[in-house]
Amino acid sequence: MLVLSRKSNESIMIGKDIEIKILGIEDGKVKLGIEAPKDLEIYRKEIYLQIEEENINASKQKLDLNNLKDIFTK
Repeated sequence: MLVLSRKSNESIMIGKDIEIKILGIEDGKVKLGIEAPKDLEIYRKEIYLQIEEENINASKQKLDLNNLKDIFTK
């Protein structure tokens, strides 16, 4: 893990097209701004983990062909 110290209005570059800028620090919280290509998905970690868990659960569900037929005939 790379550990860096940054002050307000300083940035970190990831590659050539992702910039993470420190916008402010208040009450023990850091406010970040992220500039990245629009096609790059950016999530808070807890949201990313929820999405990942939902995808795993969805892949384990058994497919009922009768229900699938009903979906496509509507």
